[in-house]
Amino acid sequence: MEFAGFDREEFRALLGEIGNTFMPFGRYGPKEFPPHGVPIYDLPPEYLQWFAGKGFPRGRLGELMAVVGEIKEVGMDSVFDPMRKARGGRVSVRKKKNRRGRSEDFNR
Repeated sequence: MEFAGFDREEFRALLGEIGNTFMPFGRYGPKEFPPHGVPIYDLPPEYLQWFAGKGFPRGRLGELMAVVGEIKEVGMDSVFDPMRKARGGRVSVRKKKNRRGRSEDFNR
């Protein structure tokens, strides 16, 4: 996606749509991060790079994930800070560790 062709209002609308989109499946979906999943702007860059190599999902979700990946790739992740602030901060995607340090035993 080429950002040079966007005017301010189009970019604002795009950011609004990104801000209201959550990962609906997989590692960062609602099953692991209830109730909605992780906002796509908080997906780790490595996860977005993996999708860039394997192919983003079809449809609008894939388009928005590609845009988020490009924004993060050029170092402009801070553009999402107002959205994070409005939602109470960045969503932590790290698995919690138990006292023994093994995350796989945490939920038992």
